[in-house]
Amino acid sequence: MTYKNYLVVFLFTIVNAKNVWAKDTLQVCSPSGKICVKVWMDKRLSYSVSNNNLLIVAPSFIDMMLQDGKALSLNNSIRLSSVKKITGTITSPVPEKRKVIPDVYNELSIEFKQPFKLQFRAYDDGIAYRITTRFKDSIIIKDEVADFNFPGNPSGYFQEIPFNDSTDMFQTSFENVYSFKKLSEFPANSIAYSPILIIPKSNPKIAITESDLEDYPGMFVAGTGTASLKAVFAHYPLQEKINWALYSQSVVAKRADYIARTKGTRAFPWRILMIAEEDKALPANDMVYRLASPSRVADVSWIKPGNITDEWIIDLNLYNIPFKAGRNTASYKYYIDFAKRFGFDRIMMDAGWSDNNDLLKVVPEINMDTLVAYAKKQGVKIAVWTQALTLNRQLDSALDQFNKWGIDFIMTDFIDRDDQVAVGFHQRVAAACAKHKIMIMFHGTYPPKGFNRTYPNAVTREAVLGSEYNIWSDKPSPDHDLLLPFTRMLAGSMDYEPGMLINMTKENFRNINGYIMSQGTRCHQLAMLAVYDNPMQFFAGNPSQGFTEPAYMKLWGSIPTTWDQTIILDAKIGEYIITAREKNGDWYIGGMTNWSGRDLPASFDFLGEANKYKATICKDGMNAERYASDYTIDSLTVTKKNNIQMHLAPGGGFLIKLEKQ
Repeated sequence: MTYKNYLVVFLFTIVNAKNVWAKDTLQVCSPSGKICVKVWMDKRLSYSVSNNNLLIVAPSFIDMMLQDGKALSLNNSIRLSSVKKITGTITSPVPEKRKVIPDVYNELSIEFKQPFKLQFRAYDDGIAYRITTRFKDSIIIKDEVADFNFPGNPSGYFQEIPFNDSTDMFQTSFENVYSFKKLSEFPANSIAYSPILIIPKSNPKIAITESDLEDYPGMFVAGTGTASLKAVFAHYPLQEKINWALYSQSVVAKRADYIARTKGTRAFPWRILMIAEEDKALPANDMVYRLASPSRVADVSWIKPGNITDEWIIDLNLYNIPFKAGRNTASYKYYIDFAKRFGFDRIMMDAGWSDNNDLLKVVPEINMDTLVAYAKKQGVKIAVWTQALTLNRQLDSALDQFNKWGIDFIMTDFIDRDDQVAVGFHQRVAAACAKHKIMIMFHGTYPPKGFNRTYPNAVTREAVLGSEYNIWSDKPSPDHDLLLPFTRMLAGSMDYEPGMLINMTKENFRNINGYIMSQGTRCHQLAMLAVYDNPMQFFAGNPSQGFTEPAYMKLWGSIPTTWDQTIILDAKIGEYIITAREKNGDWYIGGMTNWSGRDLPASFDFLGEANKYKATICKDGMNAERYASDYTIDSLTVTKKNNIQMHLAPGGGFLIKLEKQ
């Protein structure tokens, strides 16, 4: 169970500010005092943020408009306010970054004359606010105002969705590359989904995202032609239609003129501004998890993520085998043997194991009972892919069948929306899976945004342009890979699915169906296991090649997927990162670079004073700049006094495993 124990140090006396707040400004600062938020109500509710007395968020507006004309800003005034200091910890049952998470902040609570309330939390690594309503009856929300105004004209990293008259721009897989441009150049006819990273001319960097998204649409932002961004939300889907295809899904045919219908008394999602004076502070930030609602799964002892194989990207193109490769019993037995040999917990049976529109109709080439018995004998679990539309329709019967087969993890895919109805689908399915003691990963959907704290069995999500794009594009490049820890990963774990064993230089990369290669080196792929947050880490390469490289695959299979602690040793946005993670006293250090080769120091000064460690070092080989699959594996003994210089080829990486002796 997830615990959150708060120590309330002090609580300012609640003040009746009927005549004061019209001219005075409320303020709350972070525990260190360096980040401060000022809030005031004039004609509109406004706030600003400073860091070390420097204005970093210019006056910005907060509002919520209901369909009946009521609004937070309409004929309203501040009635009461209070500030409290919180010092607590959160223990995560599925720790992406760290098992015990410090939760230390100062909170400003504001009550208004009308039935609205506002909470601001100031942390040493960012600020967040949320609106709460206290209406007796249900409400229809016409719109929410969340403005983000910045001094000067900073630049930003955006995953941009251009407007197209023929499509619903809110229908998206949440998989794209990042564009970098001035805020004033962000088109007014485009939107972008969070996280968004703002880069001022001088520090700090600011990431915009949200947490605790429930029964409400997700937040996009739109440009204004200035140094300002404004929140945009998908309107409520009044009508849906099913696009029947190989991968069928429900799409919106008609949207309402409002964004949500919901309870009148409730809290709404947190709007988050992560603030980082150093680039390396961003990948370590777990504000999204801290701000999410605590676990609603009482018993979490059965939630055991780990490493897993997948066959979809390589299209089951196995070789050196005495049977016909394909979606059949023999091929999946082969995957089970591979998992058993190299220490993988599970195999995934991806799309095609059943009729996509009927999860109870297994294809004739697969004998599920035989596979289940074989996997159990080998001590390997089976996971299955599902189509979201089908899972929604067959939820109870499908989960019952999965329990009979001993399946404890499923993927569901092709949601491609985050309006209120789509958000509700995630909660309903995760809750049903929890009752059946089944973990789930959502694909083709928005980032977790704290959902994995509320439902720990929802162990990870996609919402990232990852390995599968190697099949048909050159988008998952090392340059792209080195943006993800500072952008997408801020909203929660991500299923990139590394493990490509055919690795290419920038010049030699090609898209060849069935012979899938990745850009960058072999060790660039391996380093993702330590750099990227993902409790259910996929190996998407070809096991036929993996069998020929047992030392490499044994190292891969030995790397944990959840962590007791994480330290970002060094990082520069879009260029390089070095991450150290600890599990049960052993450490794992991953380093990655973009298309620029570079030398990076692997320092061990975070280790215990008297401890010696066996270091297994997998790094780019001497010829990796020309032959990207070249790597070496060496071992030596190190202490905290050692410092090893690592050469990374263009698109390169390294991984060091430190075992305490």
